[in-house]
Amino acid sequence: MTRYIQRRTLLKSFAAASVLASPVIAGCAKGESTTKAGTLNIGQISNSVAFFPLFIAEEQGYFTDEGIKLGERPRLGTGAKVAAALKSGSIDLGAGVITDAFNLAETDKSMRIVSSLATEYYVDIVVGNDFDGAAVDDGLNDRVRSLVGKKIGITGPGSGTEALVNYLFEGIGRHAKTEATLVNLGSAATSAIGALKAGRVDALAFFQPIGQQVETIGAGKIYISPPAGDVPEMEGALHGVVFSTEKLIDKKSEELSGYQSAIARAQKDVHGDPGKVTELLAKYLKDTDEKAIEALVPILRKEIPKTPTVERTPYETARRFHVKSGLVDRAPVYGAVQTPY
Repeated sequence: MTRYIQRRTLLKSFAAASVLASPVIAGCAKGESTTKAGTLNIGQISNSVAFFPLFIAEEQGYFTDEGIKLGERPRLGTGAKVAAALKSGSIDLGAGVITDAFNLAETDKSMRIVSSLATEYYVDIVVGNDFDGAAVDDGLNDRVRSLVGKKIGITGPGSGTEALVNYLFEGIGRHAKTEATLVNLGSAATSAIGALKAGRVDALAFFQPIGQQVETIGAGKIYISPPAGDVPEMEGALHGVVFSTEKLIDKKSEELSGYQSAIARAQKDVHGDPGKVTELLAKYLKDTDEKAIEALVPILRKEIPKTPTVERTPYETARRFHVKSGLVDRAPVYGAVQTPY
């Protein structure tokens, strides 16, 4: 229990530092939308695969069809900065991982999850070719023990990438903060892959498609993958989400109804014509190798739900995982985070 308390204190300290450093906040955080009626500012962590439906809806004109004008679309790098932007009102919706939503709920009880974007924990542990440790087909605990003492690249403090490392280490009775070196690399794919290739890190805990890109260029391999079933208690967990606050949602109710319809159309496309999905994914991940794109399409069909509705089972799986692992002190019950959209 002491370990959990220490870890949560550190996470909150780092998250707070990220919030204070965020360039998105100007002046006092009011939590009121700064956009005009009919406009939505949507901020997201990065261009990871979970946010592919947002790209489709924009690219295919689905937002326009619903009478919605997109304003600012910042890539903010960490969930802490997404939460800070929501609090300031500079964005109306935040696209991140459910860890970010749970962290926001600890300080703002009005947090609401608007859309379900991914129902698998789409972060992989990826290692370089010279990694010294257990084999990929060895048991999970053996592979995690091989990470002890290593330099592991993450997007940033308080992120879903750090959360996975913390959870895996706790599973073998170790503490990632003191028994590994966590290296903050930001969310850019080029920086992460470059750090792995150059040996500045021994492993990456990074969102898809980093693992697929690393394997395609022959720079390493996916070592531990929750979406592939390597961590059974995490299977089917709600992970990629769009979230907001009651104040923002109430002011933008009409826009949110249209937004949700646009996302539903985009998710239908993901489960539609494979050729169309491949073409759109190549545009979204424009610097990604063709083979990596092809490898991702069937994975996305498993990870991205067919509708944006937040279902109880994926939510409860994520909630149990976060509370049991100590990643959050508490998480709201299912009914407390629902919206009418």
